[in-house]
Amino acid sequence: MKDLAGLMKQAQDMQKRMSEAQARLEDVEVTGEAGAGMIKLTLTAKGVMVSVKIDPSLYDPEEPEVLEDLIKAAHADAKRKADEAQQKVFSEATQGMGLPPGIDLPFGLGR
Repeated sequence: MKDLAGLMKQAQDMQKRMSEAQARLEDVEVTGEAGAGMIKLTLTAKGVMVSVKIDPSLYDPEEPEVLEDLIKAAHADAKRKADEAQQKVFSEATQGMGLPPGIDLPFGLGR
């Protein structure tokens, strides 16, 4: 019975750490860029868009596709960075918990 109590305590600790990690994701911001930095798009690690900055020289009514493509590319870059930041936050949260290597926890639950 003693082992069961320890296991329950460990599960509660892990749940608490994961909840704290989920909350931290709202504070972590990453910026994706495209067009040599002419488009900058900032997301939280949860994928919420915080800001978009566009160099005024890109406003060309004759070629809106260029701007659209650059915005998509900046978003893809920011999303990749947000996913990496999320992975890092959760890795830090589970560090030292004695989990066997290769255990994949459901990191994406907070998206």
